[in-house]
Amino acid sequence: MVYTLNGSRDVYVGESVNLAARMRQHLAAPEKQHLDDVRVILDETFNKSVCLDLESQLIRLLAGDGKYRVLNRNDGITDSDYFDRANYRDKFDEIFEELRAANVFERPVAEIMNSDLFKLSPFKALTPDQAIAMEDILEGLFLDLETDQPSTILVQGDPGTGKTIVAIYLTKLLRDIATIPAPEDLSGDSMFAEFFAEGHRELLEDLRIALVVPQQSLRASIRQVFARTPGLSADMVLSPFQVGESTDPFDILIVDETHRLNQRANQASGVLNAKFTEINLQLFGSDDTSWTQLDWIIAQSRHQLFLLDSAQRVRPADLPTETLNGLVRSTKAKGRVYPLWSQMRVRGGADYVDYVRRILSPEPAVDISYQEFPGYEFRLYDNLLDMCQQLREKDAADGLARLVAGFAWPWRSKKNSKEYDIELDGCHLQWNRTAVDWINSRGAIDEVGSIHTVQGYDLNYAGVIIGPDLRYDPLQRKLIFDRANYHDTKGKENNPRLGIKYDDDDLLRLVSNIYGVLLTRGARGTFVYVCDPDLRNHLRQFIPV
Repeated sequence: MVYTLNGSRDVYVGESVNLAARMRQHLAAPEKQHLDDVRVILDETFNKSVCLDLESQLIRLLAGDGKYRVLNRNDGITDSDYFDRANYRDKFDEIFEELRAANVFERPVAEIMNSDLFKLSPFKALTPDQAIAMEDILEGLFLDLETDQPSTILVQGDPGTGKTIVAIYLTKLLRDIATIPAPEDLSGDSMFAEFFAEGHRELLEDLRIALVVPQQSLRASIRQVFARTPGLSADMVLSPFQVGESTDPFDILIVDETHRLNQRANQASGVLNAKFTEINLQLFGSDDTSWTQLDWIIAQSRHQLFLLDSAQRVRPADLPTETLNGLVRSTKAKGRVYPLWSQMRVRGGADYVDYVRRILSPEPAVDISYQEFPGYEFRLYDNLLDMCQQLREKDAADGLARLVAGFAWPWRSKKNSKEYDIELDGCHLQWNRTAVDWINSRGAIDEVGSIHTVQGYDLNYAGVIIGPDLRYDPLQRKLIFDRANYHDTKGKENNPRLGIKYDDDDLLRLVSNIYGVLLTRGARGTFVYVCDPDLRNHLRQFIPV
């Protein structure tokens, strides 16, 4: 049987064959004595596998719903296949609706699954490669802690392989191991039960652990999730500057989107430029321009875990490719690099991600054959108005359908809210009105997001406008960057402090990366509109019209 046990603001989900014994255990636990409302789900056809599956699904949905704080540990949610699972899942839908009618849930399933609370929740069923990586990471980390050895660990993966999920999951798991006494319900069914055994908690006790997220919007979204998750707190999610400024070192730093850490470059404000100098002086005793935010992370922690995809560098200020490659080489030499392969976001699979990157590669396209991706809607539109209409229909049906574009138009509406930024094919559009959590903001369906508001997020459908910043030369048979039509000032800024001038080929790689990220946001489909006629004709051979 499966049960929920809740109070006014907290909930716990469990599975047991002896409910009375389990309730006595819960009532004896101080952290659960305030839970006074029990609901038991019984079905004579449910075997152990079905019960574990239902338990894990309820945990995930409750965490995403947000009505209650979920008190369960993060010791490995089950997501294994079993006989007749599809039919049992239909029963789960009925159970959910009964629980919602009883006010256990506030929102419908579709709305929950579209929320950041659900997508960024630490309560996730890991893919096999994520689970293997997590187990190896934990074993190595605990050995390092036991022998008092510093360590650097690296997780690599393409868009949609769940790097952010690994970062959030691991942060919660380490906090649970460190703070929860030997649990009364420790079970071999839990994927990471062995790490809750005696000895591990003592190694993590009083350790300072934090998650570092370079992007402002993603960082704000994760902070909201941490604020609602027992064992975590919003102040555990830091910017690289907060790490550098800290007067107390960290024991473990987990760094998401490592490719977005900065080298020494002109920052978004004079205040941040001054902070860069101050942090270098504080940590290294000099303001050597070779120091980067990666150096801050290493200097301020004994153990670091980096999550990385070098092909998602999108600005000149981001860590150079050679620096990222050096990090990979040094970590691989120690046997601490873990790849993620399974595609969790895009229904087109890993082949789709690879295909998109190849057709938008700065290198001339050779030996690329047309591919289709059954079950995934990948389309090229000749008219932007048609694409916008289709996207609206998808948003009405499924939610989370958004229009995104390269930064190929100036942001006029930032100063004058009545002005349009993008006017094409009868469409009059404005850039995103908020830089934080734009995807879920009111009116987002009527706006256009950029790389800075969607990197790290999932959509159901993405409508991508490839602007006039990216063109195609049919004679040379290669992509061309059009500097005059690229309006991200920081995206094309030279670096006089380091003596670097970025030519069009340098920026072409970054802009290609940007469109590669935008084209891999949509879980169910990606719609494409291309401004440059030659590029549109070129892509017709790869994308269904």
